[in-house]
Amino acid sequence: MNTITSPEQQPVETGAHANTGLAIMTTLSNYGVDTIFGIPGTHNLEFYRHLAPLGIHPVTSRHEQGAGYAADGWAQQTGLPGVVITTSGPGLLNALSAAGTAYCESRPLLLLSPGPALGDEFADRGALHETKDSTAAAGAIVEWSLRATSAEEAVEAIHRAFQLFRGTRPRPVHLEVPLDVLEGPAALNGRLLAARPAPAPTPADDDAVATAARLLAAAVRPVILAGGGSLPGRGALRALAETLPAPVVTTLNGKGALPESHPLSLGSDIRLPAAQELCNEADVLLVVGSKVGEAELWGGEVAPRGTVIRVDILERQMDTNLRADVRLVGHSAAVLPQLLAAVRTAPSDMEVAGGESRGTGLNDRLSGLRAELKEAGRAMAPDLAALACEIQAAVPEDTIIAGDSSQITYFGTSTFIPQDEPHSFLYTPAYATLGYGLPAAIGAKVAAPERPVVAVVGDGALMFAVQELATAVEQGLDLVVVCVDNGGYAEIKQNEADRGIAPVGVELRQPNWAALATAFGGHGVSVSAPGEVRAAVEQALAAGGVQLVHVPLDIFRAASA
Repeated sequence: MNTITSPEQQPVETGAHANTGLAIMTTLSNYGVDTIFGIPGTHNLEFYRHLAPLGIHPVTSRHEQGAGYAADGWAQQTGLPGVVITTSGPGLLNALSAAGTAYCESRPLLLLSPGPALGDEFADRGALHETKDSTAAAGAIVEWSLRATSAEEAVEAIHRAFQLFRGTRPRPVHLEVPLDVLEGPAALNGRLLAARPAPAPTPADDDAVATAARLLAAAVRPVILAGGGSLPGRGALRALAETLPAPVVTTLNGKGALPESHPLSLGSDIRLPAAQELCNEADVLLVVGSKVGEAELWGGEVAPRGTVIRVDILERQMDTNLRADVRLVGHSAAVLPQLLAAVRTAPSDMEVAGGESRGTGLNDRLSGLRAELKEAGRAMAPDLAALACEIQAAVPEDTIIAGDSSQITYFGTSTFIPQDEPHSFLYTPAYATLGYGLPAAIGAKVAAPERPVVAVVGDGALMFAVQELATAVEQGLDLVVVCVDNGGYAEIKQNEADRGIAPVGVELRQPNWAALATAFGGHGVSVSAPGEVRAAVEQALAAGGVQLVHVPLDIFRAASA
């Protein structure tokens, strides 16, 4: 091939295959993307043609939804957007559940799909994969969806996407490239394909920061509630919590914003009443990067009797679910260092009634509150808490735990497997989809092969994505899957019972899970007593390859009865 080499970019091919597909993939490579997820199809091959020459690794899922969730797991470990290549029509539509997840949870995801040639839109003449309007269908789900009409417009859309991912709230985008554009020549100057600098994190208004700092410095009972938007500024968040000092409660998306082994951490249990009451009793509550959404509160309420300071990258979020008294609009990576510096120089009366320091006895109080939260978690689901503790005892401290919208996740692993690093608990607490956990674990392991990765999911959730066991085997991954078998959709069965409905459609036939894992090329075991779980998980981690540990939940129910 003939190439033109320019600084800070991949070589640009000038031969017969120098098409728009190459321009797009070269631009992605220049931004550091070295892995894509998806399924090759008749219409998307001019994306795939260029992967090997560019050194981009393809991960072929067994369903496009799995590709999207694997891309999400990969993105959380790399800090780059997950990229999914679908074919036209059904391939793109299959991936839209993952796009909906990325939008709801504020995750960076780029969907690339081919489309009908220019002039063939809405032709309705029975073409392969013909769809009424794929761009509009995706546009109803993602932040924006564009049908490019030229190579230049397609490349510019990639740059625009990265501006979104790196400069404001990350959310999914979709780029459709008409077949004639995708396959057509694109002799673009290499400088047009070069990665553009990331925008500087946006700071907050200095006067608002000064006001917030004075309030925090004078507070007697400050509390910090950290959501997913706090993670870019987590270093300053920790320093701020220690300076005040103030306890930190996180949402599930904010899990690990402060290491959960830290004495000021109360973990990600904002759903529990004791954590909500701590926030409500605060004289100053600092909320960083969270919608304080109902999906995290489980019917409870965060309604502080004191002052509310909010940090959010979007002005429109400042009164979402909780009205802000002081508004710090900006990126947490810039705002939290601003706030920390201002607090350190603000006048502060560190003494409260009786002449004691504001921090006197705080660690002891928080230790008691942590115990209360754990006890409340156990009381909600003793069997799942006990199982999660067995898994926690078996896994190394740096293990990435992937979950699903399964009871074992929201009653078990979220509370009883603490995390010190962000993005080590893969979950979708608001979108709450089934089928996320296994492919997300695959994507995380591809991105972070040096870290143990364990997917802990219910039987119903695993069946949504069980075909991705083949993907994990094919990729040569060391991956452990713990299948928690409660016989079907236990949560919905309870919902039915609460409404006086006899069980309908929720008691499901179970496969031989251990044999199923073996059939996919992995290895499976089934445990028969609670005491066997820890050894089974430890052995699975040590053995390598794809390992499935089947845990009938009845064994824990019998033990806790």
